[in-house]
Amino acid sequence: MAHGPFSGKEIVKVMVNSGIYEWDRTNGDHAILRWEPPADHDSDARTVPVPLHDEVDMGTLRSIAEQAGAKDFEEFCAWIERNSYSSD
Repeated sequence: MAHGPFSGKEIVKVMVNSGIYEWDRTNGDHAILRWEPPADHDSDARTVPVPLHDEVDMGTLRSIAEQAGAKDFEEFCAWIERNSYSSD
């Protein structure tokens, strides 16, 4: 199932608006998103760099999904697609 293309801003908007990630800082043309696990969660914090490009390459999107902890890349893309238009 084909998804995208997505811009970096769309990806960041969906991830931040979900309440799971927060925009920690900007480094060059990358947004650095951060997830802090709950105190009772046996996991380390996650840092996910997202390039703020007009169109994010599919390989880069796959890397973002993996770093964000997505177990299913297709579902991650579908989630971005479902939420990118409604969160404008």
